[in-house]
Amino acid sequence: MSQELRKDNIDKNETGSVEAKTGTKAASHLQKVLEAGHFSVTAEIGPPMSANADFVRNKARELLGLVDAANITDNQTAVVRMSSIAAAYLVQQEGLEAVVQMTCRDRNRIAIQSDLLGAYALGLKNVLCLSGDHQSFGNHPESKNVYDIDSIQLINALRGMKEEKVFINGKSIKTPPEFFIGATANPFADPEELQFIRFVKKIRAGARFIQTQAIYDVERFARWMEKVRKEGLHEKAFILAGILVNKSLKSIEMTKMVAGMAVPDIFIERMARAASQEEEGVKIALELIDEIRKIEGVKGIHIMAVGWESIVPVIIERAGFLPRPAV
Repeated sequence: MSQELRKDNIDKNETGSVEAKTGTKAASHLQKVLEAGHFSVTAEIGPPMSANADFVRNKARELLGLVDAANITDNQTAVVRMSSIAAAYLVQQEGLEAVVQMTCRDRNRIAIQSDLLGAYALGLKNVLCLSGDHQSFGNHPESKNVYDIDSIQLINALRGMKEEKVFINGKSIKTPPEFFIGATANPFADPEELQFIRFVKKIRAGARFIQTQAIYDVERFARWMEKVRKEGLHEKAFILAGILVNKSLKSIEMTKMVAGMAVPDIFIERMARAASQEEEGVKIALELIDEIRKIEGVKGIHIMAVGWESIVPVIIERAGFLPRPAV
């Protein structure tokens, strides 16, 4: 990784990081990047299954100056981890902007609104609304889920808090949280028509940016984007295409088995034949990025490298995403 490029980006984004720390009402850095017409780059930081703050801080430092923001996952796969809000605050203390993930699985509407008021007061300006993986997938399968509201209702609630200055119950808020609101979409999940309807509802509810499921089948994703453009949805929300970086043949085989994933067999075959599966995984990710960024309406890339976060800086540099824009 070029230290000059990294330092240049850290210096350019220094003002934005201070803004985030102080909790001012200015738009988030991610929002500014997208609204200025730049192609955005985001990544993910998974909080630890412990109270280790240094773990989070070190992950933030590795991405500092390389991405416009980093998602902080919320008990991903229903496994107990450090709070996404607490971890996001630690990340922003290191100067890297965070996107707080908020799932509906574990909290009722009282707790969700309370947590997000606190998050905004701490200077966290981006939120990604999710329903959340079912608890049966995690390490506390005997726990009770909540799902008092779903992700669409959460998006609508946050829009109401921001624009109408009211809680879900209609009571007014003196100092409302003014989040840059995000949601997810899966162009490959069945039934396609129902999934697309939910995607439309998320944007109508108030989502301003959308991060998609990991994309391997670019032709199918391009057809999905045709529908997006036909409905004019790319003009109402910023579409950030998901890229998952696979480290091994086993990794991509397991990815293919996940519901809602569409992984063409050619990528399995390539990994099986590769002299270096790690390098092949990087090549596949870079090829997908190159194809996807040419699709009209795609405004950014969201890079996921579960268990291989150290490869993200390499992907960003080799994809030509540096230097990041200063806004």
